[in-house]
Amino acid sequence: MRKAVFFDIDGTLWDWSMQVPKSTVTAIHRLRENGTYAFICSGRSRGAIRAKELLEDIGFDGIVAGCGTHIEYQGELIFEKNLSQEEITFLLECFQTYNTPAILEGKRYLYADRETFGGDPYIEYLENILGNGFLTIKDHKGNYEANKVSIDITKGDVEGIQNALSKRYELICHGIKVMEIVPKGFSKASGIRQVCGYLNIPREHTYAFGDGENDIEMLRYANYGIAMGNATKEAKAAADYVTTDIKEDGIFNGLKHFELI
Repeated sequence: MRKAVFFDIDGTLWDWSMQVPKSTVTAIHRLRENGTYAFICSGRSRGAIRAKELLEDIGFDGIVAGCGTHIEYQGELIFEKNLSQEEITFLLECFQTYNTPAILEGKRYLYADRETFGGDPYIEYLENILGNGFLTIKDHKGNYEANKVSIDITKGDVEGIQNALSKRYELICHGIKVMEIVPKGFSKASGIRQVCGYLNIPREHTYAFGDGENDIEMLRYANYGIAMGNATKEAKAAADYVTTDIKEDGIFNGLKHFELI
């Protein structure tokens, strides 16, 4: 019976300078040569997963994107959960009420209005890397394609947002800066469950690597949750094993520990 390993991106596959350790590339190549599935499992929407360093230099069997709302296997879409236009209208009205900047994230596009972010360099970064895949919210009313939303919680009334949305959506905070808003019942763990059902992989044959708050459910759900040495305290507490830091060959050492390579 084949096994499957699921990898977060930011802080796990690559560091905050978007550099992938050579040992990670080597390790995942060996993993797949040994007959084990390797999947990206990210909070990023599919539209934000484009890097050659991940998709070509490493190569994966599939992608779980947008906290389980978009799933691909061997380049083919096998599952998609989109927010309806009515939901997006409701969310945008909520963000306007509580003065909170937002990014709509989807399969092909990300949408944001630069002026609402007050010169945040992350918006410029998105425009640069996405090119035609970066669109404005204001110019595409009623014609959005989004699986989830991220908001800047350094601005606006975050408590108001939480009170308005917590019953209808999963709210995942990343420290004090960013909150992800995901359809209820969806997470990286739900994405792993979908993949396992599709490929007939028993849960006991699943492994997951992560480092942050939106990895916690995944680390708990996989039979072997592996936190990076640079992970948050909460992620480490949710894991079965803590490997070394990303800059100290964390993925290579973690796969070696579990005799997957």
